[in-house]
Amino acid sequence: MVNSLKCISPKVKSILGYYENGSQLQKLDNCSTKQCSFSVVHVEVKMKPVALLLHPPTISPAPLRFTSSKSHLRNRPFILSCSALQSGSIKDGASSKAEYKPGILDDFFLNVFRSKMVQEVGWDSEKPGYDGLIEVASRLTMTGKTNSETIEASVRILIALFPPLLLKLYRILVSPIAGGKVAAIMVARVTALTCQWLMGTCTVNSIELPDGSSCQSGVFVEKCKYLEESKCIGICINTCKLPTQSFFKDQMGIPLLMEPNFTDYSCQFKFGVLPPLPEEDSILKEPCLEICPNATRRREVSGKISAAQCPKA
Repeated sequence: MVNSLKCISPKVKSILGYYENGSQLQKLDNCSTKQCSFSVVHVEVKMKPVALLLHPPTISPAPLRFTSSKSHLRNRPFILSCSALQSGSIKDGASSKAEYKPGILDDFFLNVFRSKMVQEVGWDSEKPGYDGLIEVASRLTMTGKTNSETIEASVRILIALFPPLLLKLYRILVSPIAGGKVAAIMVARVTALTCQWLMGTCTVNSIELPDGSSCQSGVFVEKCKYLEESKCIGICINTCKLPTQSFFKDQMGIPLLMEPNFTDYSCQFKFGVLPPLPEEDSILKEPCLEICPNATRRREVSGKISAAQCPKA
């Protein structure tokens, strides 16, 4: 072994620095690196078992880190970025509500509904689109001498939207099936599909029927656009809630209870549930919104802050 180590460079000797057979390797400075190139290689081969025995843990880490594949290094930030996007998207989806995206038939439904309302009122707004519809609805509430006249006019508008024969056939043929549950379920789905342009985002949900059973005949409106834009409980009750309840019960044979929430502007439709009598309906006793334009005008005319009740509520 010693004969094979005659020529060792100082760098190699400082790295090895081992003892073999109890004798230390001697410094041989008179050997050049070029002359000992072959011997150095020979030493490394011969001393490898000794190095492994004396320092086993120090050999593998550095090469492992150095020889890590480039694909692994590229994939690492990619994996982290994917995780971040996924968690962010889930968080955003949980905290935000779904918004209604206008459909291709929305303008058609709006124009038809507005034209029927204009025919009933005899007046049209100069504003286009939904803003003009709200002005016509406000004029409808002011045209009627009483709330009952406004409700009756609103029912006529709803009837004009359907072919007369269709309503009669539905009431005779469909409404009696399964105690009215089939008709209620069908109407709930049609309402959720065709009326979001008027009310905003709404979904079909399960409600409890008077017999204690549950049925997918409810429609929940997250935030009613009609109430939000009109800012008037009188318009909500007299041109929407009461006439719609009357229309479905009398014209289609389907009981309907509508429960608007004047705090968050949501509304729950319950097809298959009879509404309470007017004198027992607490919703009809609600004062109008503070932002109601009719109530605001009334306060300005009377000069009394307490005169906040909308004359049409």
